[in-house]
Amino acid sequence: MSLAIVHSRAQLGIQAVPVTIEVHLTNGPLSLSIVGLPETAVKESKDRVRSALLMAKFEFPVKRFTINLAPADLPKEGGRFDLAIALGILAASGQIPGESLPEYEFIGELALSGELRPVRGVLPVALAARDAGRRLVVPLDNAAEGAMVKAAQVFAARHLLDVCAHLQGQTRLTRCLPAINAGAAALAAYPDLQDVRGQHQAKRALEVAAAGGHNLLFMGPPGTGKTMLASRLPGILPPMSERESLETAAIASIASNGFDPNRWGQRPFRAPHHTASGVALVGGGNQPRPGEISLAHHGVLFLDELPEYSRQVLEVLREPLESGHITISRAAQQALFPANFQLIAAMNPCPCGYLGDVSGRCHCTAEQVQRYRARVSGPLLDRIDLQVEVPNLPRAQRHSEEPRETSAQMRERVARARAVQLQRCNTSNSALSNSEIERFCRLAAADEKLLDTAIERLGLSARAWHRILKVARTIADLAGSTEIQTAHLSEAIGYRRLERKA
Repeated sequence: MSLAIVHSRAQLGIQAVPVTIEVHLTNGPLSLSIVGLPETAVKESKDRVRSALLMAKFEFPVKRFTINLAPADLPKEGGRFDLAIALGILAASGQIPGESLPEYEFIGELALSGELRPVRGVLPVALAARDAGRRLVVPLDNAAEGAMVKAAQVFAARHLLDVCAHLQGQTRLTRCLPAINAGAAALAAYPDLQDVRGQHQAKRALEVAAAGGHNLLFMGPPGTGKTMLASRLPGILPPMSERESLETAAIASIASNGFDPNRWGQRPFRAPHHTASGVALVGGGNQPRPGEISLAHHGVLFLDELPEYSRQVLEVLREPLESGHITISRAAQQALFPANFQLIAAMNPCPCGYLGDVSGRCHCTAEQVQRYRARVSGPLLDRIDLQVEVPNLPRAQRHSEEPRETSAQMRERVARARAVQLQRCNTSNSALSNSEIERFCRLAAADEKLLDTAIERLGLSARAWHRILKVARTIADLAGSTEIQTAHLSEAIGYRRLERKA
């Protein structure tokens, strides 16, 4: 045939958009033109494809080739279309049969030798191909990633010749099957809370944050265990569901480093340096890429030395903290990335870090302390549900050999509380809407008066009022109580530590 049609997919944010490769062959002087908004790497594919076909002992006809990547208004990037273009040329020139091509989607970059090289974003492609009812052929190095999608028919090939032999019915490619053992292996990868000595109040706050999905701020001098505590939060969160694992893996798949199949089922823990830019945190670029908040989807984003971040950078977190997603708009396209993460932050109480230390080594003035804390805006603090001090440990606790609770023990309580929340409203307490707060977070008259007094004295906003109620609901769930009691409310109010200090 002189016209061949091959199916592939482009990457647009986290979506795998269908792309139809149309190859038309006509008489005329040798030329090969690619149309359909290809970027430089796509335009260069004609040279890679030509060399790969010749090295594989195929004929490259001395004719005029027109290759259209439809839809024409969708920008195309990378070498992911090389395999589909090569197969289109072979089918259009009659060197391989084209009857079975509509049943497949192809993605992969070609080496000059004809070998297939891995590409980014195979997991979203496998999901989309499954939903479209087509089989997917990927490079061998992408096989483990593509096989994660249940019910997807994914076939892996090492060389262009392997794909051609499969289409000709000579040597069939083997379907990729998942070889994943999540669960216990994923949980064993987390550091254990048992390593942390003392700091019982901070551990309690960590448990409450994990049970309700709340944001948490640790404040204390250097070396008190703030980073150790934060890094152990993923290990006490409930195990990831199949949907959560797929969403997290799909985002990692389109990132620069790709997704490691060995990390399937592990909640991400992202800890960017305080010199990170706003684009690094929320994502961006000419071709939008996910930032740290999206790479932490269904996991933890840890910001150490919070006041050292640029205030402008911190302010970009306010919208995704509320909505759970981020929209990146560019002139050519718009991409939506999920960003449902838990924020854990840490900071010192003053510029030198030793305010209130019994050694008296801090000489910061009140003005310096105020200026240091003002680097974190009030609206951002409003969105942090728990604010806890992590003081220096007394010598007796540092050397104590008393039994310490493990992450597994705390995770059991957290999982029970989270199950109660899912049964009640199909979401965690941190995501309750205003109407759900009124329904599930009712207080007795005396407790309402207590909360109103606390709000007035601490100068808190209506958002902080809602967040205190959500935290109190989580504390009640951990205690197995159907109603919020005075003790639960009082503990929740006590976690607004930074406003009290101010």
